[in-house]
Amino acid sequence: MPEAVLLPWLVGSLPPQAARDYPVYLPHGSPTVPHRLLTLTLLPGLELCLLCGPRPPLSQLDPQLLDRWWQPSLDSLRACLPLGPRALPAGFPLHTDILGLLLLHLELKRCLFTVEPSGDKDPSPEQRRCLLRSFYTLVTAMHFPPEPGQQEEKVEDTAQQAQVPRACYLVSGTEEPGTGWRLVALQLGPRRLLLLLSAQSPCHGLRSLATRTLQALTPLF
Repeated sequence: MPEAVLLPWLVGSLPPQAARDYPVYLPHGSPTVPHRLLTLTLLPGLELCLLCGPRPPLSQLDPQLLDRWWQPSLDSLRACLPLGPRALPAGFPLHTDILGLLLLHLELKRCLFTVEPSGDKDPSPEQRRCLLRSFYTLVTAMHFPPEPGQQEEKVEDTAQQAQVPRACYLVSGTEEPGTGWRLVALQLGPRRLLLLLSAQSPCHGLRSLATRTLQALTPLF
């Protein structure tokens, strides 16, 4: 799952191109022999990403996918593009302290990511993206690593553990009291939520805010 999250961030860091055939080494999936990351621009700001082996060639894939499968959907996709940066339905009740979020569903291998729920505040969207990326790397490696032997556990034990939330937080930036961006991670069952919050958000309320946000997002995921 972590590797699947890293790929969209890689694509977002690359300069715009109509199509790409990009080699990628993944820590677990392809540590020595690279996979091929193929990208096709469907619309300005919307790219299709495919992780492939040696075949098919990009020149063959382009007309097949665009003409046969994606052309009928372009009007619907174009209508959805304005929702892209925020990634949430209009009017979704998100706390005003939230500057960015990453929600993972570890079983379905899906993610929801936005750094623009309130774009008129500092830090910039790019800084928010960097903060969440660094925090994601930290919590994945240190706080929520894969548990050895998890597949061998009894079903009832796994179900019981899934109901026990785990959380951590840190403050990024200056060490002065009441300053610094707040970052909090909460995992409940298969869902893991990471939030970037404003400096005004009290540390003692971070877990409660993360829990309410996760509950609100669960019907979408």
